[in-house]
Amino acid sequence: MGGTKKKIDGPVHLDDALAASLARLSQAVRARNSAKPGGEKAGQAELSLDDAAPIAQDRAEVLGVFEDDAIENWDMPTEHIPLDSLDALRDAHRTLSERIVAANRELARIARPDNLDSPEVRAVRDYLAALQAPRAGLDAAIEDQVKALKDRQRAEARAAAPTTDNHAMGGLVKIRHPNRDFFLADLFDYALKDDGASMEAPIFTLATKPDLSIWEWTSRDGNKSVRVMPSVLGRATQHDKDVLIYVVSQMTEGLNRGRDDAKNRTVRFTVYDYLVTTNRGVGGDDYRRLQESFDRLAGTRIKTDIRTGGQRVTDNFGILERVRIVEKSQGDERMIAVDVTLSEWLYNAIQAYEILSIHPDYFRLRKPMARRLYELARKHCGHQAQWKIGLELLQAKAGSKSTLKEFRRAVRAIEADNSLPEYRLVLNDNDTVTFHTRDAKKLLAGIVGRS
Repeated sequence: MGGTKKKIDGPVHLDDALAASLARLSQAVRARNSAKPGGEKAGQAELSLDDAAPIAQDRAEVLGVFEDDAIENWDMPTEHIPLDSLDALRDAHRTLSERIVAANRELARIARPDNLDSPEVRAVRDYLAALQAPRAGLDAAIEDQVKALKDRQRAEARAAAPTTDNHAMGGLVKIRHPNRDFFLADLFDYALKDDGASMEAPIFTLATKPDLSIWEWTSRDGNKSVRVMPSVLGRATQHDKDVLIYVVSQMTEGLNRGRDDAKNRTVRFTVYDYLVTTNRGVGGDDYRRLQESFDRLAGTRIKTDIRTGGQRVTDNFGILERVRIVEKSQGDERMIAVDVTLSEWLYNAIQAYEILSIHPDYFRLRKPMARRLYELARKHCGHQAQWKIGLELLQAKAGSKSTLKEFRRAVRAIEADNSLPEYRLVLNDNDTVTFHTRDAKKLLAGIVGRS
């Protein structure tokens, strides 16, 4: 984005409205959950989040924009929200998490060993500390809500129709784990992150069969290029990327919490948790397919001039540097826990907070092409009401090897599915594609802005 960034004068504090909203939210949840079982409901506790105002525009400009995407506010609902679900807590946590990411991104951009005591660096650090202050209370409120709702919601899910469609429809696969453990849902539903570099460049193949061809891509302006070289097992697929999203999400959450181990390129995770979070099955074939994903991710080599974290990695490198199984089941040799070491290129992007939040329903998208189009829409649409692009350029950005006619047919099918999270896709008669936000407030703001 163009223009000169404004300087922050004096200490910066957390928006009073956000801090007040989080405090009231925590108090309301605790009060509701402290009610005696079997007793009268505590007034169906409701909380207005209308006054949880977004960061002012001048502060948004200061706190760093990742390419064309402004700070993600994840606007809280404007109506009163009954605390019968985790939605209000998730929205509050998502807003807070995104602001922490933006502040950390700006701190990584401006801080150097020789200016750590400068007013500009101190101001961003003050703002970051103010953001972190209410986090512990919000985490405790989420934990309390989870404990109170876990058994009840599971029982209700069996007795009544769920609030979200668990069945396959159009371009979405069914929700395979509607009653998954709530700690897992809470950890990732609001924290899923994708790195901006691989969202922009078509690194992963859209093919469903082994792709053994070398892939080269250059941006239209000629400033970015990628050469992807598969192993004998084939190029890493768009569905293989789920591993990266899961690891990036874990590492970002650790950085937001100030954990020192999040600065390590190696992440350990439990395979079962990964399978559940990414909406996969948990049978033997699913564990085998994950092992195949690890092999393709480690075997696919990349050479690129795209900088991440301000640094360029000149050597060719694997998407994953190493995968090590640290624990197996004694009965059937299934993986229980694995250590995954990220490439330096991807690690630099995470440490510089060059990441974006994505919707949990990304993992329900059936077609690799639909996943890729969602990534591009999320990357380029940002806070805009819509994003328009020519069909031929979209094909290049998506990394499709099909003819333009076949690509047009594939886009038409995704348009008919109408299953992309957050965005509605329209293929126009003049061979342009428009992605419209499904957020009514952003859509209205865009219409008003154009009038």
